[in-house]
This record gives sequence, structure tokens and C-alpha cells, in this order.
Amino acid sequence: MTYFNFLAIFIGIPIGILWLVNNWDNRSKRPITPSLSALQGWTVIRILIVVAVIYTTPWDNYLVATGVWWYNPELVTGFTIGWVPIEEYTFFVVQTIMTGLLVMVLARRVPPVQTMNAPESRSIRLTATVIVSLIWIACTIVLILSFISPNEWKQWTYFGLETSWGLFPILIQMIVGADILWSHRRIVIPAILIPSIYLSLADTVALGEGTWVIDPQQSLPVLLGGILPIEEAIFFTITNTLVVMGMTLALAWESQKRIPSKWADRLRQSKLPAQYVQEQ
Repeated sequence: MTYFNFLAIFIGIPIGILWLVNNWDNRSKRPITPSLSALQGWTVIRILIVVAVIYTTPWDNYLVATGVWWYNPELVTGFTIGWVPIEEYTFFVVQTIMTGLLVMVLARRVPPVQTMNAPESRSIRLTATVIVSLIWIACTIVLILSFISPNEWKQWTYFGLETSWGLFPILIQMIVGADILWSHRRIVIPAILIPSIYLSLADTVALGEGTWVIDPQQSLPVLLGGILPIEEAIFFTITNTLVVMGMTLALAWESQKRIPSKWADRLRQSKLPAQYVQEQ
């Protein structure tokens, strides 16, 4: 299976289905949850695509350059940017679109949430920030150990690289709006789990077909279903978490109120729902 065939089958089809659902929702004027109506969904998706490509490109190039994973040259077009085939950059884009569309679908089907009081919001943000900070520090230590003591820690390389890379922006998201994310957990949790599980299952097909290969010497000897390296499941979970939480925070009016900028002020004046206007 070529890489582009994988993208067309396993991501192109879900995107088509989700696009049709969103298009139907727009035509039938199904309302979005008021608390998540600060921006247009497609506007946020476009922004997240740019962020995903910029943030992931150097990291993924390092993985390929150091042999953490590699691709079958016979199953890609042969056009690369750096060490990474163009198909991989395409994956950054289409995964963001797929997961972002899922958030939009769920945001039209989940009842509005209640605004938390200030002490409760601060407590949730502080707790989430401390927990994610400690996990990120631990994972970064694991990554450092994989560099300085490769004989004992080399198999932790992929795990350390992906968690230290992915948890840092998640930490920022926790600082900005862990309370907002918790309020919208009925959207956030399924929007993370569904594509993460789906892509993990799809990845087993690509690995079985030899479309790409994970270096067993730089990954843990834990294979889900006897095929999927656990790091791959972690990767999909982290990347979908970044998209879902980024999308939720960008769409939330509560987030707009925390941005001291002229852009946020204009948004609040033009589109802020009544219940938020009363709080100003």
C-alpha cells in the first residue's frame, strides 16, 4: 500500500463523511453550542494546519534522519522536504482536518455547558497544569537518559521524543483553559478518543503493508495487538489532543475573554452571546 493510498482510504473517506455531515448541518441550520461559537470552525482548522506543519516538521525530520522510523521508498512518490516525504506533510494536514471536522460535528450535538465560578476555574487550571508539568518533566528526563545512556535507555528514545515534544504545547493549553476543556469534556474526550483509536487501527494496516517501519531498537518492546508499537498509539493520542483542545479553546468565548488583544475585543463586541455580555 502506497502512503497516498493509505491517506486516501483511511483519512480521505472519513473526511468526506464528516464534511457531508457538516454541510448538512449548515444547510439545516443546526446550531452550534453557544459557548463554542466565537470563531468559524474552518477558520480555526486552517490556523491549526499551519501550526501543525510548522511545529511538527523539524521534529519529524529528526525522527527520520536518526532512523526512529523510516518509509519504504517504493511506496512514496520520492519527493521529500528535508528527510520527510511529501506524504507525511500531507498527513499533518488531513489529520488536522479530520479531527477538526469531528469537533465541529460534536459541537452541534452536545448541549451547552454551564460557566464555572472563578475559584473552581482556577483550581482546575492549577491542578491540570501541575499534573501535566510533572509528566512532561519526567518524560523529558527519559529523553535525556536515552541520549546520555543509550545502552540502557535507547528503547525509550521514540517515547521520550514524542512525549517531551507533544506535552509541552498541551501544558500551555492547560494553563490557558483547562477549566474550559473540562466544561466541554463531552466534546473533548470523544473527539480525542475516536480518531486516536481509529488511526491506531489504520496504522496496523500500514505497518503490516510495510508502508513505514518503526525502529525496534529505539522503541519499547510493547506491541498492541502484536503489531502496533505503543508509541504510535501515544503519537496519535497526543496529536489529536493538540488538535481537539486547540480547536475547543479557539472556539470558546471564555478563551476570548482571556486574550488581552484588540482582536478578542472585536470578537466579544460583535458575537458574544447574551450570557457572556452580562458578565462583562
